[in-house]
Amino acid sequence: MTQINRPFRPLGRPFRARRHRFRRYPSRTVAAASALLIALTGCSSDGTAHSGASGKRHGPPAPVWRTDPGSIAALGDSITAGFDACTVLADCPRVSWATGTDPTVDSLARRLVEQPTTHSWNFARTGALMSDLPEQVASATRRKPELVTVLIGANDACRNDVAAMTPEASFREDFARSMRQLRRALPHTQVYVAAVPDLLRLWSEGRKNPLGKQVWKLGLCGSMLRDPDDLTKPAQDRRASVQDRVRAYNSALAEVCGKDPLCRFDRSVFDYRFTGRQLSTWDWFHPGARGQKELAELAFKVVTRAGR
Repeated sequence: MTQINRPFRPLGRPFRARRHRFRRYPSRTVAAASALLIALTGCSSDGTAHSGASGKRHGPPAPVWRTDPGSIAALGDSITAGFDACTVLADCPRVSWATGTDPTVDSLARRLVEQPTTHSWNFARTGALMSDLPEQVASATRRKPELVTVLIGANDACRNDVAAMTPEASFREDFARSMRQLRRALPHTQVYVAAVPDLLRLWSEGRKNPLGKQVWKLGLCGSMLRDPDDLTKPAQDRRASVQDRVRAYNSALAEVCGKDPLCRFDRSVFDYRFTGRQLSTWDWFHPGARGQKELAELAFKVVTRAGR
């Protein structure tokens, strides 16, 4: 029970009840107190939240890029499939720059993933065009990888003739559609996008090998590699058209990827000054094991880079 302390009253003195007066506060004082309460609590009189004195609304924090993904899914074309890297006219995924198991290549998966043999998957297909990427995305999303790698587009420029190359607008839309599809299924998965390689440099380096030029006559990338020793203006203009299209593809990749905070575009794959030593000795077109190793190194630098 709570003890009530009563005021002391001398004997014989009559008790007088104390009157309590209610102090009237000016309306300005009440208004100031209410404003202070709103500022402290962040709520208005109707209960809605405010974002503070600055009036700015603070959205969710930006996603943070992780440099140590626990799993990788590789998408793309013959380059990522390791075509002609080990034997003629055959895929060789064990030397793939993205998910290969060969220690001499030291793939991206071997460098980043603790269990690469069980936590990396290669869905790249030889001959794939950008229009085939959505199908590969669908396969990859079922595995729920933490990182998806994309290297595709060379086949869109490497057609029998310049007129058959994929239009830049179609290329862009197919890539954007693939990214939307991936993001809907995997909102937190990171995406590494490699640039389309420099096909003009491929021509200039590969044509130094007489055997390579003989192989190219079989119809390999006719838009760029047909008649490799023809230096007339029409031939040079044809090659320049292919190079311009590759540049347009890379601009599309960079722009679409740049709108996604969990996507990184790697232009260094186009800028890399490769030589014949990095090319397959079977076709002097695809990367050999040395070329695959260089691609793995370039990708590793971008994926593990701090910041954006």
